[in-house]
Amino acid sequence: MQATVVVFPGSNADAEMIRTLRDVVGVTTLTAWHRDTELPAGTDLVAIPGGFSYGDYLRCGAIARTSPLVAAIRRHADRGGYVLGVCNGFQILTEAGLLPGALTRNAHLRFECRDAWVTPVSDGPFTRGLPRVLRLPIAHAEGRFQAAPHELEVIEAEQRVALRYCDRDGELTPEANPNGSLDAIAGVYGGPRRNVLGLMPHPERASEPLHGNEDGRALFEALVQSVAAG
Repeated sequence: MQATVVVFPGSNADAEMIRTLRDVVGVTTLTAWHRDTELPAGTDLVAIPGGFSYGDYLRCGAIARTSPLVAAIRRHADRGGYVLGVCNGFQILTEAGLLPGALTRNAHLRFECRDAWVTPVSDGPFTRGLPRVLRLPIAHAEGRFQAAPHELEVIEAEQRVALRYCDRDGELTPEANPNGSLDAIAGVYGGPRRNVLGLMPHPERASEPLHGNEDGRALFEALVQSVAAG
């Protein structure tokens, strides 16, 4: 398996994503600059890391979606290639139309930087076989997932919700929702085979013992196993 980590001006979690994929999970990992027009040959996974692309001017991800490489990422996803967007990466994927909905200002209008708990709620290549509850770091001011009522109905009906915010026991409570996301949505699937995933929590920041938490590693390992299974 080969991964490509996409770097935008303002990305700040690319090094952590590269380390997790390459050194923790053992995946061949390359990088691509946002102004490239093609992905490296042999790319199985495109990973768009967190940060503040273009300083989050206009809206988070709004300028990044116009970068030349986004067209190549869209072609990759349309072919069934895997795409992972974390935090700002999730915002970019929604702005580019590769995922439904939008990420808006947190309901309480504060930046959230702490651990949150999430529970996988649908089967897919990134969430297959995950534990019932994962503890993952969050760091965002615009992480509130929203969608028009008819769009949310489709997302729920097609079981496109990948992860929901929960408490440490896996219960869905209002207090466990850190940003006011509709239906406590922390991550959603897109693509013909659920091959595109966007999530606000940072699994790459909870992937090895030095982090004090390895829950995030399971998400990357689930994908590696899915790719190996074909």
